[in-house]
Amino acid sequence: MLDEILSDLKSSISKAHESLKRDLGKVRTGRANAGMLDTLRVDYYGQSTPIGQMATVNVPEPRLITVKPWDKSAVKLVEKAIRDSDLGLNPQVDGDLIRLPIPPLTEERRKEMVKVAKKVGEECKVAIRKCRHDALDLASSVDAEGGASADEVDRAKKKAEELVSEGIRTVDTIIANKEKDILEV
Repeated sequence: MLDEILSDLKSSISKAHESLKRDLGKVRTGRANAGMLDTLRVDYYGQSTPIGQMATVNVPEPRLITVKPWDKSAVKLVEKAIRDSDLGLNPQVDGDLIRLPIPPLTEERRKEMVKVAKKVGEECKVAIRKCRHDALDLASSVDAEGGASADEVDRAKKKAEELVSEGIRTVDTIIANKEKDILEV
């Protein structure tokens, strides 16, 4: 039972890390990233469709994203969705290809992006701590029900604390790398 609790904790921490990486992929750095468009949806034949499911998104240059809708009639819809988004990008239509030049970030904007990244990191740490709390509660209930000895429960709790500490160190590393990317000119 205690092994199941620890394995659940490990998987929860890894899911939190994956979520953090996904969220940080949306935070703008100075370089173009196809992940910036992942959250954009286009009203396509009455359906809210992600851009990735209706177009090819490429990054041919460090400061340029190209979007080529598979259906040529959707070019205007995709352009409108990008223009109306909060990404601050100005799409340029060239036939059936949409070019998205990525403007360089100002120093002030870079600092704002670092704050956003740190906030996302802190939310991930809170999620990990909540997982720890749940795991420790389950371990205590196993101890109360007599499912394991007190020594086994104490060892499991120490192992859970070690897992959480390692998970939080990993979050700090991920955030530090993202901060370095954002501040790089």
